[in-house]
Amino acid sequence: MPTPPAASSLAAQMGESPAPLYARVKHMIALQIQNGTWPPHHRVPSESELVTQLGFSRMTINRALRELTVEGLLVRMQGVGTFVAEPKSQSALFEVHNIADEIAARGHRHTCKVMVLKEEAAGSERALALDMREGQRVFHSLIVHFENDIPVQIEDRFVNAQVAPDYLKQDFTLQTPYAYLSQVAPLTEGEHVVEAILAEADECKLLQIDAGEPCLLIRRRTWSGRQPVTAARLIHPGSRHRLEGRFTK
Repeated sequence: MPTPPAASSLAAQMGESPAPLYARVKHMIALQIQNGTWPPHHRVPSESELVTQLGFSRMTINRALRELTVEGLLVRMQGVGTFVAEPKSQSALFEVHNIADEIAARGHRHTCKVMVLKEEAAGSERALALDMREGQRVFHSLIVHFENDIPVQIEDRFVNAQVAPDYLKQDFTLQTPYAYLSQVAPLTEGEHVVEAILAEADECKLLQIDAGEPCLLIRRRTWSGRQPVTAARLIHPGSRHRLEGRFTK
């Protein structure tokens, strides 16, 4: 039986490098992306297809795809496939980070309290934000994040249930929603709207602040490929948070 053209093309990229097999697979895929053979949104062969084409173990192929996803070259969409990511344009002020990692980087301790974790029907506002029909399933989580036992953020998040169907099964005291969603629907695009607000009474209680204290509200929407993933409200006490960035012209 003749070798499929795709298989011979990929195999030709491998060479006889002494690098570990997974690293050789990573290099081959990165080369396909860099030379334009696989443009943004191109569907990458599945793990099974790559195992057949290259003759390596599934574990080797999985590690290569997983590391390329973490590095931002690929987007893996559960139940859909793996795709070449859009090239990222970065703005230091508006990069999206894991709050647990930010707190740990300061040498402090992150904890959180999950206040809400449930399924809801999308109202008009949520449906618009997540580009879905009104009444479709969304998952809602409300989490208070603490830095050294001081509340520093309310994370009020709505998640596209089709993109992250196991969201409600997660223990978000062990990993943040950001960390989990980065695994199942890696971020390729985000939108931030920043406002100064006075928090509602229940939000002041959660943040342990006085009613008149100014807060910083970040409205965030994220996408994985072309699929909307989340719409979130992140509320920070003004006295405990700041945005900073460095720009060049």
